[in-house]
Amino acid sequence: MSDTEMAGGVALPERPAQLEAMDIDTPKAAAATISVADSTSTSRRPVNVEKPNPYTFDLGNLLANDPNPVPSNPDEETLRSIARDAGQSLINQLLSTCEIKSSSDGVHLVLPPTTTPLPREKPIPAEKAPTKWELFAKKKGIKDKKREGKMVYDEASGEWVPKWGYKGKNKDGENDWLVEVDDKKERESGEAHDQRAEGRRERKERVRRNERKQRANDRSSRKSG
Repeated sequence: MSDTEMAGGVALPERPAQLEAMDIDTPKAAAATISVADSTSTSRRPVNVEKPNPYTFDLGNLLANDPNPVPSNPDEETLRSIARDAGQSLINQLLSTCEIKSSSDGVHLVLPPTTTPLPREKPIPAEKAPTKWELFAKKKGIKDKKREGKMVYDEASGEWVPKWGYKGKNKDGENDWLVEVDDKKERESGEAHDQRAEGRRERKERVRRNERKQRANDRSSRKSG
């Protein structure tokens, strides 16, 4: 009885000698390795593809057009071979004609503009109904003014300041330490006026009035739409 059986275990049979002798240097393994290498080398196809009719390409869409006719009732191997040749020709054309650039993301090709028109995925969006102001402006011949950005040059300070908002140009005079008094308005009303406070009230009232008009235009456009 072996030590394993005495300890309560099960004795396993010894490994056959033929399995221990089997390694990569045996004739069967060498033959298998050679056959795999031969099949790999023979399955490689040439990089240059020659066809009776040359391909046409749309590199912007990564498209290769094959004008050569396909055999009648082709099998899977024939179709696979045709697809492989087209893909290889497309890769050859990309690498030989497109500019190659290198960046931090890697090496990439710069594709040319597309030449094949493709159908839209979704229908053309419908035109929005004109607003009340747009209809009025069209009737009166009013054209939009050219916008010159959000900044304007302040000659007094010699700096570029925003037109509206915080420290905007539209708040000129509200924070001046000296303001001219409107004598005519004080004589008519019989009381003193605070020009700074009145300027702020007028500006805020203009903002509220424009917001009311915008909401009214939005409501009318939704009703007409």
